[in-house]
Amino acid sequence: MIRLADELSSGDHVCAIPDSAEHLGEISAGYVAHGLARGERVVYLDDDGAADALLRRLNEDGVDVAEPLRLGQFEIVPEEQTRQTFRSPLSDIHAGITGQVIRSLDDGWRGTRLTGQMHAALVPGASGTLPEYDGLLARLIRENERALTALCLFDHDHFPDDQIDIMRALHRDHLAVPGAYDDGLLRIVRIGVGKARLAGQIDHSNRPKITSLLHQQLDSVLRSPDAPADIALDMASVRFIDVASAVAFVHAAESFPVTHRLVLHRVRPRVERILERCGAAFSPQLGFADGAPGPDPSPR
Repeated sequence: MIRLADELSSGDHVCAIPDSAEHLGEISAGYVAHGLARGERVVYLDDDGAADALLRRLNEDGVDVAEPLRLGQFEIVPEEQTRQTFRSPLSDIHAGITGQVIRSLDDGWRGTRLTGQMHAALVPGASGTLPEYDGLLARLIRENERALTALCLFDHDHFPDDQIDIMRALHRDHLAVPGAYDDGLLRIVRIGVGKARLAGQIDHSNRPKITSLLHQQLDSVLRSPDAPADIALDMASVRFIDVASAVAFVHAAESFPVTHRLVLHRVRPRVERILERCGAAFSPQLGFADGAPGPDPSPR
């Protein structure tokens, strides 16, 4: 069964197979943010620097986690503790997660939301196999169906394809994956008419895709009577752009009809400097905005 990320609640046990590191960050941050907003306590298993990438993406998404971290609503389990957990007897893991669920309820949270890196299960010395850990988690969900949610992440950087296939088959519920372009360096997700979210790096390898995206977005806006005049790209998660790609943005904007502009939202200072040096500062049809793109207008 395909499940939407913003509809997950207690009793859900969902699997996701990210296409890339950017996709992993997108999924993880969305799941964490949704749990915090629901008043749940979120426990994240860190390993191999995954928590750093998660916190970066949460910041890019405008999610302030300082207060949840201070209050204990958001807990990041350190890498060594995560690895030790997977070396512990399954009975101890069961007792530990049960204790987390009880603690969350005692502290006044609506439930516990669990996710993070599980590839320590593949390391020699682990107390069980991935299917055994997943079976234990399924049991815990059944025992705490009103107080526990779990998202199991199996990314290609940490899990071999055969293990991913096994885990995909074992899970009944899978997280819905939005249509996107993802080449491992750059991820593009359309978020509305004339709007898209970009994440990663823009260089010669994906520059043609950017040009194609801009023309497609302009075409969709011109064909929609309710669409705004601006083509909006959320650049909060774009960490690098080369000079030629920055020039391509400027040239694309200058090719727009005078009634339309290309607006780049939440651009990082380093990326903005490169764009400005490549002519963005002198292009009346290319602008910058501090906030995220607004929602689509309601249909008439």
